[in-house]
Amino acid sequence: MHATAPEPHSKTVPEHVDPDSGARRAVPTLTAGAASASREEVLAALNELLEAERAGARVTMETARDIPPSELATLVHDIHKDEVRWCSMLMRTIKALEGTSSSATGAFWGKAMAIPDVEQRLSFLNRGQAWVVRRLQALIPRVHEAQIRADLVTMLEAHTKNIERVEARTSGEQGAERD
Repeated sequence: MHATAPEPHSKTVPEHVDPDSGARRAVPTLTAGAASASREEVLAALNELLEAERAGARVTMETARDIPPSELATLVHDIHKDEVRWCSMLMRTIKALEGTSSSATGAFWGKAMAIPDVEQRLSFLNRGQAWVVRRLQALIPRVHEAQIRADLVTMLEAHTKNIERVEARTSGEQGAERD
């Protein structure tokens, strides 16, 4: 699953440089057939994503406390840093749109923390990451502000990478069990 492919109603034009890596990134742009989201719709979507990211940040922070230093701990810590990064970006973007950031934490946090097994919790976390990917895929083609689109594309790519990292770890463990 590669979630970075442009939507059918968009084309890609290089117009963004990632501030962290310096890499140039192709950002989908709207064409005449795509319906732009209103400011209110964008703000609602960003706040929904913010609540989900805040939940993910809490899940990963609390999960990291439950596991000893290991490759798994490094992976969980990396995902936590990403979740915090996206919370910050979403709050900045909401503020730039003159909106008010939600202070709520998504219900995902409580559901995830009710799963005592760390491996099962990570699998659940991956499903949450996939939910964010789907939300971003639906939102990005409707956002016409270039910088917001670029930030959301970067967020989409990071979530896709994290999903792949967790899946690769799970696949590697299952292969080792069969040997």
